[in-house]
Amino acid sequence: MRIGILGTRGIPNYHGGFEQFAENFSLYLADKGHEVYVYNSSLHPYQKGLYKGVKIIHCKDLENKLGTGGQFLYDFNCILDAHKRNFDILLQLGYTSSSIWYRFMPKSPIVITNMDGLEWKRSKYSKPVRSFLKYAEYLAVKSSDYLISDSIGIQNYIQKKYNKKSKYIAYGSDLIDSVDDAVLKEYGLFKYSYNMLIARLEPENNIEVILNGVQKSKQNTPFIVIGNYDSTPFGKYIYEKFKTSKRISFLGGIYNQDHLNVIRYFSNLYFHGHTVGGTNPSLLEAMASECLIVAHNNEFNKYILKSNGFYFENEHDVSMLIETLSKNNNMDLIKNNISSIASDYSWEQINKEYLDFFLAVIAKNK
Repeated sequence: MRIGILGTRGIPNYHGGFEQFAENFSLYLADKGHEVYVYNSSLHPYQKGLYKGVKIIHCKDLENKLGTGGQFLYDFNCILDAHKRNFDILLQLGYTSSSIWYRFMPKSPIVITNMDGLEWKRSKYSKPVRSFLKYAEYLAVKSSDYLISDSIGIQNYIQKKYNKKSKYIAYGSDLIDSVDDAVLKEYGLFKYSYNMLIARLEPENNIEVILNGVQKSKQNTPFIVIGNYDSTPFGKYIYEKFKTSKRISFLGGIYNQDHLNVIRYFSNLYFHGHTVGGTNPSLLEAMASECLIVAHNNEFNKYILKSNGFYFENEHDVSMLIETLSKNNNMDLIKNNISSIASDYSWEQINKEYLDFFLAVIAKNK
C-alpha cells in the first residue's frame, strides 16, 4: 500500500502524542514493506527527505509568524500536496485545523481519521473556539470514509452523536527496559519518597483539585509537578497559588523521556487528573513505568486502568488517598498494569491493529 500520514508536526517526534504515534506506526509500515509518507512542518528540526525508510514531505508552515492560523495553512498545504501522491490510504490524525479543508481532499485515497479527544470540551478555549471545534468535529465525521476512536468513550460518543460507527484502536506504550536512579539526583529526589503528576497545566486536568488536596492532607510527603507553568494563564495562576508551599515543587517541563521514566518509576503515588480525551498517552506511560496510579474518576480513565488503580473526584479524596496509600502495599495492581500494557497496549499490538484495519478497508473497497 501507499499510505500518507498527515495532521502532525512531523517525525521524529519533538512534540506530542500524535507525533509519537506517527513515528512508531510509519516505521512499522515501512518495515512491513509498505510505501509510507509522513507530512512534516517546514519548521520541524528534521529536514531530510527520508527517516528510517519513511519518506518525509516537508510542507510550508507559518505558525511561527501567524500563530494558530499557521496550523490551518500548514494542513491546507499538506492536503494540496496529497493530490500528487496517488495514495491508497490517507490517515488524518485529528481534525482541528484540517477538516475545514475537506472539499480539497483528494478523491482517490480512502480517508481514515483518528478522531482524537473531545477537543471542544477543553475549558481553556473560549466559547467561539469551542463552537468552531464542534463544527470541525462534525466536518471530520461527515467527510471521512472511516473513523478511528482511541477510546471506547469516544467511540460511544460518535455513535450516539452522529450515528456513525468508528473502529476502536487505543494508543500505545512500551514497558521501560531499565532505570538509572542517578537521574533522581539531578532533580533533588529520593526513591519512593515523593508523589507526583505530569500534565499540561490546564483546568480540565484537575491540577488545582489535586494540589488543594495535597495541601489539606496530613501527610508531608513532597509532591512534584512536571509541566510548563509559564505557557498558559492557568499555569501561571497555579504556580503563583502554590509556589510557596513547602510540600509542592514545580519542576517545569521535562522532555527527556528516559528522565521521565525514571522519575515516574521511583514515585510513590502518581496522580492523573485528565478528564478530556481518549486513551491518554500519559496514563499508559505511567502504567508502563510501574506507577501506583490515582486517576480522576471518569469513563476514559476507568476503561484503561480498570480496578488496577485508585480514583478521586475531589480534593477530599486526594487528601485521603495520600494519607492512606503507599506503593509498597499495592504491587499487585502495578503487576496487573504491566500485563495490560504488554498484552493490550504495546506499540507492536497497536500498530498491527491499524495495519489489519487498513488491509480490511482496502479489501472492502476493491
